[in-house]
Amino acid sequence: MEKILNIVGGGLAGSEAAWQAAQRGVKVNLFEMRPFVQTGAHATADLAELICSNSLGSRLPDRANGVLSLELQRLNSLLLECATQTQIPAGGALAVGREAFSRLVTEKIVNHPNITLIREEVKTIAPGVTVIASGPLTSPALSAEIQNLAGMNSLFFFDALAPIVTGESIDMNIAFRASRYDRGVQADGDYINAPFTREQYDLFVSELIKAERIELKSFETQLETGVRAGLHPFFESCLPVEVIAQRGERALAFGPMRPVGLTNPHTNHRPYAVVQLRQDNLAGDLYNLVGFQTNLKFSEQERVFRLIPGLENAEFVRYGQMHRNTFIAAPLLLNAHLQFKTQPRLFFAGQITGVEGYLGNIATGLLAGMNAVRFLNDQPLLHPPTTTMLGALLNYITQAEIDHFQPMKANFGILPPLSIPSRNKRERAVAYADRALQDMQTWLTDHQLDVQP
Repeated sequence: MEKILNIVGGGLAGSEAAWQAAQRGVKVNLFEMRPFVQTGAHATADLAELICSNSLGSRLPDRANGVLSLELQRLNSLLLECATQTQIPAGGALAVGREAFSRLVTEKIVNHPNITLIREEVKTIAPGVTVIASGPLTSPALSAEIQNLAGMNSLFFFDALAPIVTGESIDMNIAFRASRYDRGVQADGDYINAPFTREQYDLFVSELIKAERIELKSFETQLETGVRAGLHPFFESCLPVEVIAQRGERALAFGPMRPVGLTNPHTNHRPYAVVQLRQDNLAGDLYNLVGFQTNLKFSEQERVFRLIPGLENAEFVRYGQMHRNTFIAAPLLLNAHLQFKTQPRLFFAGQITGVEGYLGNIATGLLAGMNAVRFLNDQPLLHPPTTTMLGALLNYITQAEIDHFQPMKANFGILPPLSIPSRNKRERAVAYADRALQDMQTWLTDHQLDVQP
């Protein structure tokens, strides 16, 4: 009998899961509701569309995200390969041309002989082995189905997108190109930097705090429910810039507007604060405001963000906006193989499990796809060592205390302690990275997995 795997969701996790399963000879039905049912945040019908940042994070080998990137490379990740093929300059980060990346992933998926892309909304979970990778914007009908299956309510938090402006509308007589500590790929720096004096910064923060925000009427009930349950309405690693500003007059200067590692060539001094703009497409004519996720009204975004030096005449091609993200109580519902505890035929992957960051979504999709195939073939399921970044992420989302469970990105803090820890932060990072990659390679060899050396 032909083995078939259903995958719900054509985002980062679902696309990677589909590819991994198809490469292992399983027929895959990949369900994606766009463009017939839109999410309110996506702009295209392409698979693996990036709706927040266009950066997949650091690729430096002594950074947590860089370690996860190297692990995914050894596991033959399709989406990491696509990101590499569509990358654009971003210093030590792996940033991609947003549209080029999604188009390439879509092309790879639709042309695979073992994958059938089905454009329809999944409202009920059909019998058979299934990977749920419906993402943070899971449709209300499927959310209700998952809630019924889990016997409990899903958890909610709110995420915000950053604005994008045209490069030609940035005044380069004020702004300047540079990467922090000159780590960029381009000779003149991979980022455009908008420098602030103390007076300009104070005015900007004052107006930012006073600016009008979009009312979240459709989310009010869920927000109130989350607060009553002791949950934070915002994910701490993706706070709207206006929320950060409310935490103190220097909060932005020590956060997304920190000026460290930068010297303004127009003055030969370090700015008091700085807004960095990162290239957002391969053509190099669009730039996003790094760390400037926001929920201000569109008219207020133009008014306040044009107080940023060099953006006085900025042309906005996308405004910031806020949307609901949904994730399940994974520590109660999933085992370390991303398998639903009470229904072993179901696997979950991506942001709906409580992982954060693009690479985390890709990584859980990869493992869910591999394990779903092994389940179909009556083989033992896989779980990388917890000393690897992927294994540590899986351990966190399935073992964390539910009362304090929040979405988690790759970071060294979730790894087991080193046997001989160093007092130097960078030396510890290198030791964590070396151990993770050595243990990943040993695990791959022990399980005779067909992956890159």
